[in-house]
Amino acid sequence: MLIFKIFRTHEWRTLYEQGETSGAPVDVSDGYIHFSTAEQIEETAAKHFAGDDGLMVLALDARRLDTIKWEPSRGGALFPHLYRKLRLGDVLWARPILLGPDGHIFPDGVE
Repeated sequence: MLIFKIFRTHEWRTLYEQGETSGAPVDVSDGYIHFSTAEQIEETAAKHFAGDDGLMVLALDARRLDTIKWEPSRGGALFPHLYRKLRLGDVLWARPILLGPDGHIFPDGVE
């Protein structure tokens, strides 16, 4: 099962250059890295990244991640949380999210 992480360009660059990251500031603050499912990703973008340009979406295989937990969040929906650093080797692919006049446009593969 694919899960997704939205990063700002500089956050993605940090992961790419350093090989691992503790995530975005909200991840560091909460003590785990937040992910979304394909069904949740658009709402996540609208809620936390409204109007933001220069975003990347990363895809990961949830079955390959250790220390992942599915925990309730918005409205009781279960969201995947990773309780360790995110490693570049965990990422299956990373693609830009475009910002259109009506919001974010996700690349193929986010479905």
